[in-house]
Amino acid sequence: MNARVLVLVVAVGAGLVAAFLAMQMTGQPAPPAPAPAPVVQAPSIDTVDVLVASRELPIGTRIQAGDLIWDKWPRATTTERYLVRSVRPAADAELVGMIARQTMLAGDPVREERLTKADRGFMSVLLSPGMRAVAVEVKAVSTAGGFVLPNDRVDVLLTRAAPKGAGSGDPYVSETLLQNIKILAVDQNTSDQRGEPTMVAKDTATLELTPHQAETLAQAQQLGTISLALRSIRDAETPLAANEDDGGTVKFVRYGVVTRITTKR
Repeated sequence: MNARVLVLVVAVGAGLVAAFLAMQMTGQPAPPAPAPAPVVQAPSIDTVDVLVASRELPIGTRIQAGDLIWDKWPRATTTERYLVRSVRPAADAELVGMIARQTMLAGDPVREERLTKADRGFMSVLLSPGMRAVAVEVKAVSTAGGFVLPNDRVDVLLTRAAPKGAGSGDPYVSETLLQNIKILAVDQNTSDQRGEPTMVAKDTATLELTPHQAETLAQAQQLGTISLALRSIRDAETPLAANEDDGGTVKFVRYGVVTRITTKR
């Protein structure tokens, strides 16, 4: 009995040894570890210090200390219109007290043509060269329901009594007087707060006009009621136009009847 157990143990041990040897003989060597990927360094960008707005500066903002800061800017994208620290190291202090002629967003590079001295009237700062600011009394119901805001473009309409002998039977006529006119201000508000109605009954809108357009509008205000028709924002690039001729008159045509309003020069 003991001999049989001994033989069995020896047989099992021999089998285990044989299996281990077989595994050692047929085993594949472990694959080598992959080589580390080469480190690629990003190319260095040549930068300069450019003066930028540290926060949003709406039209009419008086520049204060800290509103303009120096920021790193790629030299390749820097133009001569930007203020560079190596050229004007004290520009951030020199421009304090000036007024923003255009809205600047945070991070926008500062250009001097966007600023003006604070010793001028504020409305004159907003005017384009050669243009005039003319205020006209309007009502909310005659200004696109009160949603005409600064920097919008409008058509100016005149409603007046129908000329005698027109034969149409209408007591009043309305005609487009001026087209694509820029709104400078609504009442005393020159900011452009989209989505917030700013007009109330018997408010004032200030328009940017050429000298001839200013004369035309002043004359028209004595003849009837002025209304403003809001234009699409896509019309902003269309040149200003007016229904006026070189002779200083405004011509109206309704039902075949031509009426001319002469503007004084």
